[in-house]
Amino acid sequence: MATILGPSSAAISASCGSLIYPSSKLVIPSISINTGSCSWKKFYGGIGIQGKKGKPQFHIAVTNVASEINSVQQAQKLGAKESQRPVYPFAAIVGQDEMKLCLLLNVIDPKIGGVMIMGDRGTGKSTTVRSLVDLLPEIKVVFGDPYNSDPEDPESMGIEVREKVTKGEELMITMIKINMVDLPLGATEDRVCGTIDIEKALTEGVKAFEPGLLAKANRGILYVDEVNLLDDHLVDVLLDSAASGWNTVEREGISISHPARFILIGSGNPEEGELRPQLLDRFGMHAQVRTVRDAELRVKIVEERARFDKNPKEFRDSYKAEQEKLQQQIASARSSLSSVQIDQDLKVKISRVCAELNVDGLRGDIVTNRAAKALAALKGRDCVTAEDIATVIPNCLRHRLRKDPLESIDSGLLVIEKFYEVFS
Repeated sequence: MATILGPSSAAISASCGSLIYPSSKLVIPSISINTGSCSWKKFYGGIGIQGKKGKPQFHIAVTNVASEINSVQQAQKLGAKESQRPVYPFAAIVGQDEMKLCLLLNVIDPKIGGVMIMGDRGTGKSTTVRSLVDLLPEIKVVFGDPYNSDPEDPESMGIEVREKVTKGEELMITMIKINMVDLPLGATEDRVCGTIDIEKALTEGVKAFEPGLLAKANRGILYVDEVNLLDDHLVDVLLDSAASGWNTVEREGISISHPARFILIGSGNPEEGELRPQLLDRFGMHAQVRTVRDAELRVKIVEERARFDKNPKEFRDSYKAEQEKLQQQIASARSSLSSVQIDQDLKVKISRVCAELNVDGLRGDIVTNRAAKALAALKGRDCVTAEDIATVIPNCLRHRLRKDPLESIDSGLLVIEKFYEVFS
């Protein structure tokens, strides 16, 4: 076990957010390692380099590991929560039901493909997206893997993890929360994709790779604020990764690939510029956010924000019960999603709507089916109804219609009109 965990096993175990267990059995051994000849690997972003033999690299004597790790973990969790910037509770957000529904459906079924949120400035787009962090469920990952590899899905495994599985090696598994990664507008391509240590590659003959934001976002959420202002070369990188689910880094004849399957969430103000059609089509759903016009609702929003700014902890505690209820609802919907069915007749009508609206490609059909199933699961049902489809179909097709410069009617209304024409 000592050689599997490496020279700082106690430190690694203590820093992990949850207990580590090989496969399904929980094992926390007592470790005692003496000085002597040893050979171990240094890890550079998940790619190992052989150390020199014959020199004592470490001396560790650890006993009663289980009790020590538990106490350290609890202290670290409490410290991390206290040090984090307080996040506005999702349940406290007033109005904007369309945006909130799209975000929840993507958490329930990540294969929907993300959501693009467009609307007026100052309408709480960024606040709502970042408040989603508290509701994200936990997932199984391979411990120590920088790509959050899924131990049960070969498609979401990094190359190193897949090689271990092929050789029949036992994987160390841990539970972590789904990650949300912010992509800043000024990010460089190397920071987004990751970069290769050329000097180490030339001198030692190994691929020393430092993973970027796409690796961190694998099996998580990648959020781009003001996505319509993103540089074209970064848009190309996102398009490539979103299309293939893999990120490939090519530097001086060296090639490294890793999984990059993420929920892409973008927000922006349409007055500041339009989004490229290729990138817009990659978003599964599209939510429009408008400024609240009701005076009483505006007053309530201002008062709630003032309460949060005055005492964030007390404000978050007042919504704790609602947040926990929403978390349970999401967890239940995720577990029951696979059992939700949709009638063949409804599938045909969805495709008829897409065809009569001249929607290019089949992404509209696929996303509408997935979103309707996720909504049924969220409502606790195992069968999709026409009402579910009516709720989600404008968000799934609105941004896929061909733009007519002379058309003044909102494209969402066109979708609804065609829906009722076909489903009636």
